[in-house]
Amino acid sequence: VWSFSIFGAFFSVLLVYLFFTSYWPISILYFAWWIFDWDTPQRGGRRSNWVRRWRVWELHRDYFPIKLVKTAELPPTRNYVLGSHPHGIICAGAFSAFCTEATGFSCTFPGLRPSLSALAGLFRIPVYREYMMSSGMVPVNKRSLDFLLSGPPGHAVVIVVGGASESLDSAPREQRVRLQGRKGFVRLALQHGADLVPVYTFGENDIYRQIRFPEGSFARRLQLGFKQLIGFAPCLFSGRGLFSSTSWGIQPMAAPLTVVVGKPIPVPLCPRPTEDEVNSFHALYVEALKELFDAHKEACGLPASQQLLVT
Repeated sequence: VWSFSIFGAFFSVLLVYLFFTSYWPISILYFAWWIFDWDTPQRGGRRSNWVRRWRVWELHRDYFPIKLVKTAELPPTRNYVLGSHPHGIICAGAFSAFCTEATGFSCTFPGLRPSLSALAGLFRIPVYREYMMSSGMVPVNKRSLDFLLSGPPGHAVVIVVGGASESLDSAPREQRVRLQGRKGFVRLALQHGADLVPVYTFGENDIYRQIRFPEGSFARRLQLGFKQLIGFAPCLFSGRGLFSSTSWGIQPMAAPLTVVVGKPIPVPLCPRPTEDEVNSFHALYVEALKELFDAHKEACGLPASQQLLVT
């Protein structure tokens, strides 16, 4: 949590500070590299299997704990667009499942190469970009995703479809996803003939409490305006303290997270899909996500009466 919260600001300030010390060549050399390497995130990034297998990710997995559940084969002879739901506050489940080997992705889906897409602006932050790319993350923009899906088969592009707006809906015991009107990931899959795969992380909304403002309120409009300007929504959330579960803090609460990867929806190659084609596959995807949720909700501790709300 702290690495994703402060690493970007810390290294940016550090490199600027070094300019005014005897260590100024470090900053000069890094920024020269930064400019030279500017387009790498758009070309598949630069993952490190060593970083993905760090022992710390196993500790992160065991804290909650986090489990990856496979419901169908995803042969590496195809490319895939995985829609990950819900966003929650920090996407802890998706990060563990797709950016590390702590939950055994490579053993569960042999031959498949997962790439979790994140806010493109984060890949412009010095040093932090290297940290993100090392885990296999890529920018969530068309150029980056087109590059991966245009390549050889075996790529699994993971898109958190609800995005920053969905994080504002995050609250314990809430099962709500934003999908209506969000069809870009379906269009992307059609343009490349990549199969669509729904993914749901049970428990993602339970690891933080959040102050949620009513739709249309000034505070809510301010959050959405900030998201339009910067790219992410400022959430007022709290977790537990470092040494006590009853005190306030930034550490997430230890709620079990289960990342369930659904069955692939076969998608034909349509370089120029029509709106009807996009709408048709979007409807199939929404139905598949609901079926996935209903099939696993009781095993993940939810009542049989719990419904997934799609907005």
